[in-house]
Amino acid sequence: MKRLWLITGLLTGLLVAGPGHCLPPLQMFIDVTPPGGVLRPPPGSYAGPVVIRRPLTLEGEGRITIDAGGRGTVLSIIADQVTVRGLRLTNSGESHDSVDAGILVEGSDNLIEDNTIDNTLFGIHLRQARRNTLRHNRISSKPFDVNMRGDGIRLWYSSDNLIEQNTLRDVRDIFLINSPDNRLLGNEVRNSGVGIQLVYAPGNLLEDNTVDANTTGFVLVYSDDNTIRGNRLYHLRSASGSALAVKESSGVVIENNEILHCAIGILANAPTHAENTLELRNNRFSYNDVAMYFYGEKGGHLIHGNRFEQNLQDIAVSAATSARANDWRGNYWDNYQGFDRDGDGTGDLPHEVHLYADRIWMDRPMTRFFRGSLMLDLIDFIERLAPFSDPPLVLRDPTPRVR
Repeated sequence: MKRLWLITGLLTGLLVAGPGHCLPPLQMFIDVTPPGGVLRPPPGSYAGPVVIRRPLTLEGEGRITIDAGGRGTVLSIIADQVTVRGLRLTNSGESHDSVDAGILVEGSDNLIEDNTIDNTLFGIHLRQARRNTLRHNRISSKPFDVNMRGDGIRLWYSSDNLIEQNTLRDVRDIFLINSPDNRLLGNEVRNSGVGIQLVYAPGNLLEDNTVDANTTGFVLVYSDDNTIRGNRLYHLRSASGSALAVKESSGVVIENNEILHCAIGILANAPTHAENTLELRNNRFSYNDVAMYFYGEKGGHLIHGNRFEQNLQDIAVSAATSARANDWRGNYWDNYQGFDRDGDGTGDLPHEVHLYADRIWMDRPMTRFFRGSLMLDLIDFIERLAPFSDPPLVLRDPTPRVR
């Protein structure tokens, strides 16, 4: 009787789908799978959208495609302890208002693993979801302008989730809003807008991720007590972007990251309160237009043990005092002009950065076109040789490393 009901349902689904979308509906297979059961449908393509409302395992083994036909979210999980593995999910709707996605998760302790999600507006959407694992998924959005794509992975009021070793291409970003205490480990985001964006999202760990050829790397807004460790941020060349942008976020630890060939390495505002400080330790800034840009009237960030190599500009400021009050110590500067006569690895004299003519573009943005040019270098050399006035001090590192 169950087999007859399933065959009748499949035929009914084909009639409802119509000639434009003649795929058997997967929902019938879902509905007859008992709680805790394992579903392995016959290989092929099936019609979505599909909703899972009980704990079960859906195994695609790389041979199952769910096609939503351009309508809504492809697969919705409204349950706990569901495993979805080895599927291809494609062709969602195009509504930002309804957040049309490849997978929607509204539950806890679910595993979303080794799926391919393509031609979906949003990729995976966690909505008020906890303790879920997203691992080894391959995600791309619809072929829209970057600002019109959806988030590759979106967390909304979701906590204690593990986002691990996913590969995202041509999406808008990974976006966490009001989502604390998540772990994002070993993910790749390429050819997209923002790598990872946190808004009102405290206590997250971003570790060992790669962001390459995006507009911007990581953005933190009103997101305290986050740790950003061991990430690789490469080739972020947009004039309006940066590898790291931090605004009004306190207790953020940024350590052991590699920031290479970006327009701006880190963009940070001066803390409005003493506790709104950043800790930047042992990061490498190389071949960037500007390694660090601070804006505001005062500093207070802790900047220890970082490496500045072959940057066009190590430090830029909106006011000379923006970086002066930061705690600079033990950083390596490739343009340090002192010596280490006692051989202890620390320079004999402090490393100082002043506002000479080569910083004129900070006050006159139109001159940015000439930054690094022979003419500006000549003006800078003349001013250093015979300054007309004492140049403002931007920073002093009392213990610069020399090797």
